[in-house]
Amino acid sequence: MTIVLNEPGIDELTGAVDALRVWQDDRTPLQLHPGDLGWAWALGAERLAADVRTWSVDGRIVAVGYLDGPDVLRLTTAPDLRQDGDLARRLLADLNDPARGVLPPGQVGLEIPDGALLREVLLEAGWNLDEPWTPLRRDLAEPVKDSGLRIEVAGPETAGVRTAVHRSAFGSSKFTEEVWHVLAAGPVYADARCLIGYDDQDNAVAAATVWSAGPGRPGLLEPVGVHADHRGRGYGTAISVAAAATLREMGASSAIVSTPSSNAAAVATYTAAGYEPSSERLDVSRPA
Repeated sequence: MTIVLNEPGIDELTGAVDALRVWQDDRTPLQLHPGDLGWAWALGAERLAADVRTWSVDGRIVAVGYLDGPDVLRLTTAPDLRQDGDLARRLLADLNDPARGVLPPGQVGLEIPDGALLREVLLEAGWNLDEPWTPLRRDLAEPVKDSGLRIEVAGPETAGVRTAVHRSAFGSSKFTEEVWHVLAAGPVYADARCLIGYDDQDNAVAAATVWSAGPGRPGLLEPVGVHADHRGRGYGTAISVAAAATLREMGASSAIVSTPSSNAAAVATYTAAGYEPSSERLDVSRPA
């Protein structure tokens, strides 16, 4: 088969998102999700388009990669081609050759789902196993109990509250009210909700954004944070429960999230919120 590498334009981004949406499956607990591109849309469609790569066969997208940083690619493939040798070898060639415009020279990292032949092909070619991640999943077949927080879905009037919690939680000044409006105007946000959690004194103590991939498919938590002034009181667990409830209302089959295995506090928080950890998944890296 003839495999075509493409750097999509802005008008082609929705095609990549649609492909990712169809590929989501509860049997693959950690892979690139449409919500990952939706969250990245906050930096603008032009910036996102420059960071996305697709591989197609006869017009059908069979792999999508997103540069989550200059030297980290998050990549997934159509489930029916995860064991396809032609695709794995073509991806290896494109990932190893900086001239093809996928990854820069030197040391780079790659996220790929478990069960992909590409992992074996990369290791045989000299790539190494790298950082372990813990995927966590909460089944949404049954109703979700109340989180204990008053939950508000952020809108234009409360975007400043939502972004203030995020900036405090992550110690970053980048997620401003203006950036939130760019995020919310993106087409992927139609299947998303930004949640704000308030305590009994009406303090905004936690926030999360949830992304649906459509009814019957896993929904993603990205990101989740607790205001720095209100940590250690169980609000991370509570907002994660509220996120699961919201995704269930949106028709998701499960709520998924992942965190570096080294972040034991995050793993414990999600576990307390009813998310069950799966086996660790290792990134791979190409040595310098």
